[in-house]
Amino acid sequence: MKTKQLFSILALSVIIVTQLSCSNNETKNQDKIQNELSGNISISGAFALYPMVVKWAEEFQKINPDVRIDVSAGGAGKGMTDVLNNMVDVAMISREIKEEEIQKGAWFVAVTKDAVLPVINASNPVLSEIQNKGITKNQLATLFTDSKKTSWGKLYSTKDKSNVNVFNRSDACGAGEMWAKFFNKKQEDLAGTGVFGDPGIAEAVKNDVNGIGYNNVIYAYDLKSRVLYPGLAIIPIDLNENGVLDPEENFYQNLDSITNAIRTGRYPSPPARELFMVTKGKATNPIVLAFYNWILTEGQKFIDEGGYVKLTDDNIKSQIEKLK
Repeated sequence: MKTKQLFSILALSVIIVTQLSCSNNETKNQDKIQNELSGNISISGAFALYPMVVKWAEEFQKINPDVRIDVSAGGAGKGMTDVLNNMVDVAMISREIKEEEIQKGAWFVAVTKDAVLPVINASNPVLSEIQNKGITKNQLATLFTDSKKTSWGKLYSTKDKSNVNVFNRSDACGAGEMWAKFFNKKQEDLAGTGVFGDPGIAEAVKNDVNGIGYNNVIYAYDLKSRVLYPGLAIIPIDLNENGVLDPEENFYQNLDSITNAIRTGRYPSPPARELFMVTKGKATNPIVLAFYNWILTEGQKFIDEGGYVKLTDDNIKSQIEKLK
């Protein structure tokens, strides 16, 4: 009897040791795979996602020193063209993926969220009225889709005769698509002086006291100070259209207040939206897959400080499932 008990204990010990050994080996193998990654991948596309992907790439390369990730911004349209024509491994896209793009092989994973904001010059001639009243969606739609000139005085019932100078993106971009979608339009329906890229719009508005345009969040607010870049102001949206900017509509004071408004749905969607990484066909490149998995796990801790908005836990889980 004692002999049988001894054999049972020994057998159980072998099983436990084997299981622990397998578990430890599996962890070591995963670490080994991570550390053995080597090679290059290229990423292009949306200005909206560019700063976040650059940060992710820098951090990922720290733990994978034999990996090089080249990231360039040129607009969502360029990114999609590049990836579908096998010119890059991954595209950064800041709008919904179109059905015709999916038919051509676009396979996408959501990684974070942000929004497009209406920006004006910080020295706008009717700034106090703007801050008190905001601007309605219909007024914005008229400014951005009607080529007729109007003045800031007409908009805010003052004597100011300064023309409203509208700036629009000249490149095919997610920001333009989502801003137009806010008005049930397409980017090609938007009016105004064409300017290339997010930095271009911000600079044009800063240099024109009567200017108005639209920027992704990260190009309106400074990451270090968390406040608006000098020379820029937000023209707040009067969401309930009662002619007054109510306290619950006033969430543009700093980067943290606007990202919180996007997170909680107080800022409308569109122009808030998810941001995507796209490959041609389901991702199979080991570096791309490892980078995606890292972004959706460890990489999430950089989102808040980066000025973006995290996806919900359920959404993150569903994106990880896509990679399996």
